[in-house]
Amino acid sequence: MTDLSKYRNIGIFAHVDAGKTTTTERILKLTGQIHKTGEVHDGESTTDFMEQEAERGITIQSAAVSCFWNDHRLNVIDTPGHVDFTVEVYRSLKVLDGGIGVFCGSGGVEPQSETNWRYANESEVSRLIFVNKLDRMGADFYNVVDQVKNVLGATPLVMVLPIGREDDFVGVVDLLTRKAYVWDDTGLPENYEIQDVPADMVDDVEQYREELIETAVEQDDDLMMAYMEGEEPSIEDIKRCIRKGTNNLSFFPTYCGSAFKNKGVQIVLDAVVDYLPSPTEVDPQPLMDDEGNENGEHAIVSADETFKALAFKIMDDRFGALTFVRIYSGKLNKGDTIMNSYTGKTERVGRMVEMQADDRNELTSAQAGDIIAIVGMKNVQTGHTLCDPKDQVTLEPMVFPTPVISIAVSPKDKGGSEKMGIAIGKMVAEDPSFQVETDEETGETILKGMGELHLDIKVDILKRTYGVDLTVGAPQVAYRETITQPIEDSYTHKKQSGGSGQFGKIDYRIKPGEAGSGFSFKSSVVGGNVPKEFWPAVEKGFAGMMENGVLAGFPTLDVEVELFDGGFHAVDSSAIAFEIAAKGAFRQSMPKAGAQLLEPIMHVDVFTPDDHVGDVIGDLNRRRGMIKDQQAGATGVRIKADVPLSEMFGYIGHLRTITSGRGQFSMEFSHYAACPMNVAEEVIAKAKAEKENK
Repeated sequence: MTDLSKYRNIGIFAHVDAGKTTTTERILKLTGQIHKTGEVHDGESTTDFMEQEAERGITIQSAAVSCFWNDHRLNVIDTPGHVDFTVEVYRSLKVLDGGIGVFCGSGGVEPQSETNWRYANESEVSRLIFVNKLDRMGADFYNVVDQVKNVLGATPLVMVLPIGREDDFVGVVDLLTRKAYVWDDTGLPENYEIQDVPADMVDDVEQYREELIETAVEQDDDLMMAYMEGEEPSIEDIKRCIRKGTNNLSFFPTYCGSAFKNKGVQIVLDAVVDYLPSPTEVDPQPLMDDEGNENGEHAIVSADETFKALAFKIMDDRFGALTFVRIYSGKLNKGDTIMNSYTGKTERVGRMVEMQADDRNELTSAQAGDIIAIVGMKNVQTGHTLCDPKDQVTLEPMVFPTPVISIAVSPKDKGGSEKMGIAIGKMVAEDPSFQVETDEETGETILKGMGELHLDIKVDILKRTYGVDLTVGAPQVAYRETITQPIEDSYTHKKQSGGSGQFGKIDYRIKPGEAGSGFSFKSSVVGGNVPKEFWPAVEKGFAGMMENGVLAGFPTLDVEVELFDGGFHAVDSSAIAFEIAAKGAFRQSMPKAGAQLLEPIMHVDVFTPDDHVGDVIGDLNRRRGMIKDQQAGATGVRIKADVPLSEMFGYIGHLRTITSGRGQFSMEFSHYAACPMNVAEEVIAKAKAEKENK
């Protein structure tokens, strides 16, 4: 039996370029998992093993590795920082017990770190903070600590202070032990000395140490009373309080260093063991009823319970399909039969492996607290619950964002069509925020994703990994349609030809619904003018038409339909007649109800150096952006704005041009809003022209 108190399931997350992957590399080197450190900028890091990751120097998919530190087992997930791949962060946080938020010493709290922090708050994940890259120009540990307070609204608990700044950064002072850890210039993590606190830092160390103890003892009333009476608690007691406060999210122990230069990483690993929770110390996952609501029961983290696990990631690699699973309860042995509670089907576990990025170690058994991969599972998707067939349960599922951008692709040669279909099927299973559909009129394949980079990478994977040569259309915005005014109308469907006829008359009201309400239908017919058995057919007719709006064929949102009267024929009326009547009614009445085009609005977060603020704001205004907020930081200004997606294509190139390459931005979907008349006319005309060409 494994001792679960010695397990730590942790994720490393941050803004793009803050140094997550480099930090992961150093952890693997320190724990003896790798012997040669691979660098991101050389395309050789362990966890960035996709070709596209190595080339671009970014993390695209989360990678899992296991290692040991001080007799504790760490399951570490390195997550992407780029906004287009936040789904990877979200699903990783869902199955982790703790995390390390990495912040750049000079960039501070950047846009994507804010999004990831919000995800971690929603998932209630305990975190440490690691302020990285303190050897860089403009790095300022104290400034980043202030930003964590002001921008994230979090309470950082400063555990170490940096010795030296920028090029002179040599180590850190541990506030609890009042010892200085100083590294030499060899860049080797083991080459450090423990010294006394530098004379010029003694006052700062005492001040921050006092703040640390005051914050920590708030977790224990007896210790706090003793401390107020002048009795200093022991280091063990302080650590116990820090652990409690970290686990209940009262504060976040904050460390600093330079992962690239191998300074300060060991102390963070010690903190993972000391302060982040083991699987048994986090709130157990709630179980759901058939309606998707919590039923009051939980998946208790214990090897003695029945088997319960969540599939949080599907990956297809050279060895076949891998299903990444977090086991919450019970044990799993090779050869066991388990049930997928979503599909109701059982599957036999043939092979189980422990992941080391793209390598794997075979396992014969696993238990509660483990993160493993099962090879060759069929019909399992991200978010499905796997359980004991005798005790069927459902864990809280995952909710994924809706794609906002699409491109049309077609294989260059006829033989590529089947190959592309198989490849896309595998990719959709791996990434729930990537969707595919076929345009029925043109037969084109439409890929949908979270942003330009997201789709760019998908096309690249299709070309290189699966060898499918594609013709790619221009990106398309996912417009929607709605109505603006209520209308009362009537429609009769009558068809008389040889044999039985068709008859259906409906009187109905159509009105705009609440934003985000989708389509709703009700019937208030009395007296049997439209018999009850035909109501579902009327609803089906209207609902079926919602997919293709009357303006430009985009899906229609937020419409309420009420059937209040009508007429039927004893012989000629049928469900199909009423369904056809509803479809005709939709076409007849929607244009009269003030049909309107809606466009996706993105929440855009731009960072720019001070001397380019005016240019950036002017450019956002030209893109029909609404500036919401400006925040001045130490190294520049952050501008938050709501901007239509259609105006944001190619923005990163333009932003780099106007900020001399120093600007950064992230964006995520915010809401749908009415399209201005001139833009709507253009979109509608284009849609009609495309239809005619087809």
